[in-house]
Amino acid sequence: MADPMTHIATLRRPRLLIRAARHGQANYSRERTLARVLTQPQTSADDVLNDLMQTEARIEATRTNGDIAYSVARHIEVLIALMGEAALMLQRNRTPEGI
Repeated sequence: MADPMTHIATLRRPRLLIRAARHGQANYSRERTLARVLTQPQTSADDVLNDLMQTEARIEATRTNGDIAYSVARHIEVLIALMGEAALMLQRNRTPEGI
């Protein structure tokens, strides 16, 4: 898969889903949320993001197909985790000013 940050930046989802996920990001708990949404334990931040992107893509396909199994709550939870992990990765990748 291409650069995770580029992929996340180009996601296009309904505005209401994104707004709900942004609102939920304030209470994002990495330990609590990742335990529920990851399909298997991951060892690196890139692996976590890739797992979340694949999970979100499956949920989005379920939504766009009109499948009765679609859960808006689960979709928002995965989007919160995806946005939270992306923000954490950006913080880790920033270098201190003056160096």
